[in-house]
Amino acid sequence: MKVILPPKDLPLSQIIPDEPILLMGAGPVPIPHQVAQANGVVINHLGRTMNEVIKRVKIMGQYVFQTESDHIFGISGPSSAAMEMAISSVLTRGRKVLVLNLGTFSARFGEMARGMGAEVTELVNEYTPFTVEQVQTALSDNTYHAVTIVQGETSCGVKNIHLKEIAKVVKSHGALMIVDTVCTLTTMPLYMDDWELDIVVTGGQKGLSSIPGVSLIAYSQKAWEVVNDRKSPCPHWCLDPRRAEKFWKHQQYHYTAPVPGILAIHEALRLICNETLDKRFSRHKMSSNALQTGLEAMGLELFIPKEYRLNSVVAIKKPQDIDSTELIQYMIKNFRVEISGAFGLDIIRIGQMGEQCRSQNLFKVLYALGMSFRHFGHSFDIANGMAALEENLVKDSEHFVN
Repeated sequence: MKVILPPKDLPLSQIIPDEPILLMGAGPVPIPHQVAQANGVVINHLGRTMNEVIKRVKIMGQYVFQTESDHIFGISGPSSAAMEMAISSVLTRGRKVLVLNLGTFSARFGEMARGMGAEVTELVNEYTPFTVEQVQTALSDNTYHAVTIVQGETSCGVKNIHLKEIAKVVKSHGALMIVDTVCTLTTMPLYMDDWELDIVVTGGQKGLSSIPGVSLIAYSQKAWEVVNDRKSPCPHWCLDPRRAEKFWKHQQYHYTAPVPGILAIHEALRLICNETLDKRFSRHKMSSNALQTGLEAMGLELFIPKEYRLNSVVAIKKPQDIDSTELIQYMIKNFRVEISGAFGLDIIRIGQMGEQCRSQNLFKVLYALGMSFRHFGHSFDIANGMAALEENLVKDSEHFVN
């Protein structure tokens, strides 16, 4: 008999760098110490303490989603699991869905819907937001059960600036409006009830500044009626919202919940509520605008025009002779700063979400990027970029929350 021997002991302390790496990519993002501390606690997932935590998470969730609906659930999985719950709970074989595809993440809705056996029609835009007219035409040509859209396409840095108006059109045609706010919730305005959005999904690891692997979903009353009226069983047992309601509304067993993750989400939401959405929106906008100004003053070109540029993930054109992987690894090794590459595009991406939006982080990432470009033979004007960044932050200093 062949016996498998235990591997050599290798504790995390020998794997994780002694000096933390500043995460300035498209997610995950740094987390506050209160969130990190909560993530180290385990309690009974069905006890009285957890019941109080769940109640508070839902109340605070109503604030961040801006909804009166109490159909808000946490999900033991990444943002994509929340997307999958949204799709699998309201689409069945043969139902038609219109997917507004701007890139990698908005296209994912279509992949999931096809897996459900739904009939998928895709509208594809290349790096420009969808217009009301495009959606109106598509809805006039066919009848759809649902329409999917991202508020911000993380892969290329585009913001769907007409989301509110598109949602009104979708509503007028009787379809459900499903929205991905993974990189946008709490970084910019979104009003679920006022904009008549039916299902909104988000992840913990971006704007909320919580841990990866726990996500949130909110259903409108209309969407919940569709869920309840469903005749066929939900194909995903863990992602069945009717089963999830047992835990999130009635404190009954569904599965063993990710207790530390829920506690982390609680603390992240609490910090957001204490800051208030208005102040948080302002902090994100000013932080991203200052960084964008610094990048351009350095001599870099941003990938998306300002009028529909996503502030939470800024896409930057890179010189074609530079390999983005080599650039990123050089920044990590020499400056302990990490940014993101892209999905086949000649861009790099810097995140501006949650804890990333702190002045010290802006200076550090801008300097690290400029110096790394210099190492690879491109002498951008680092001093001018840093000065422009500082000038913008000083100009807005009485409003900037640090």
